[in-house]
Amino acid sequence: MPSPLADRVRPRSIDEVCGQHHLLDKGKVLRKIIDSSEIPNLIFYGPSGVGKTTVANIIADKCGKKLYHLNATTASTADIKAIIDSLDTIEAVNGVMLYLDEIQYFNKKQQQILLQYIENGDITLIASTTENPYFYVYNAILSRSTVFEFKHLSSDDVVLTLNRAVSILEKEKGKGIDITNENIAKIARSSVGDVRRALNTLDLCVLTADTSDGRAVITDEIVEQLLANSSVRYDREGDEHYDIISAYQKSMRGSDPDAAIYYLGRLLAAGDIQSACRRLLVCANEDVGLAYPMIIPIVKAAVDTALQVGLPEARIPLANAVILVATSPKSATGHDAINAAMSDIEKGITGDVPRHLQNKHFDGEDAVVKGQHYLYPHSFPNHYVKQQYLPDKLKNRKYYEFGDNVSEQKFAEYWKKVKNET
Repeated sequence: MPSPLADRVRPRSIDEVCGQHHLLDKGKVLRKIIDSSEIPNLIFYGPSGVGKTTVANIIADKCGKKLYHLNATTASTADIKAIIDSLDTIEAVNGVMLYLDEIQYFNKKQQQILLQYIENGDITLIASTTENPYFYVYNAILSRSTVFEFKHLSSDDVVLTLNRAVSILEKEKGKGIDITNENIAKIARSSVGDVRRALNTLDLCVLTADTSDGRAVITDEIVEQLLANSSVRYDREGDEHYDIISAYQKSMRGSDPDAAIYYLGRLLAAGDIQSACRRLLVCANEDVGLAYPMIIPIVKAAVDTALQVGLPEARIPLANAVILVATSPKSATGHDAINAAMSDIEKGITGDVPRHLQNKHFDGEDAVVKGQHYLYPHSFPNHYVKQQYLPDKLKNRKYYEFGDNVSEQKFAEYWKKVKNET
């Protein structure tokens, strides 16, 4: 059985890679690193089907290291140890390069096993992830790696790859392939930047083409039928993408569960689970927030479940979470408070931390008041004592105001009673 078309047309050099111009054009940092053949530990962050694995394979070939490929969703600790055991073999005389796909699914212990070998240079790590590595990758690994973000390919980039694939398929099959430029462009647009998806669609077009005259004739009808399931997809680089995301969050904020579920469906039908999860997490914090604080870990658990099980099952925990956010009481007090504080900071309205809050125990000879004089709240009734926490320039600033929802009003009542009694 032949390998998938995406593997058969995979570029063998950096110059053949389509897209990622911000990383791979001559003069760009990643291109310079690859051309130097002195490869540090790298983390490639970005959506599926945009060239992360391809670039990793090219790097491994160029630097002459033994390449191992693990997927963190299925790899075990034993798989890591097997790679470590190979370090002293003739196979790994030039060192080992490990391409670790979906590193965010490796637990802390698994990442720690790799750490010492990454640090001493026995293993060069190239990890990829579709999630923000600053949230999901163990900090010790992150600090020893350089992160590069891969972006969705433009339709023009995908068209170049499809035309190259047509030439390769013609050679493989020994016959011409007739497909219009318009249909190539349609396939490219429907892939929403995922070249693997576009190549799979082209492969199916060739498979189902009319070959009665000795050529593979791909008609408009064949293309339309194969793209029918993608009729609700949209270009992730286009305005409609941002309109749908905007409507999705605004529907949750506006407490309309029906509209919120509809826009969630639009995102998931387009395969855009990342945007659906990201906006959901933001909305739980920004728009519900302190009106129902427990919603934050609940939504986080739903997002983690969705990312672990993947589509189509991911739609269920995400739907539950979206409905919960849409129907929960709302508060933007946390959002408003941090914005107000950041506004002062950006304007340069700052000051020294009060002496009694500083992390030092001795005063210099020039100190007017000697001693820290910090009042430990737990030593006082209700675990509260009045003292100044903000710098002198800001000591009367008020950033947070209790919201009018039940949750915040209960806390407001509690603190009013405690502070008035103090």
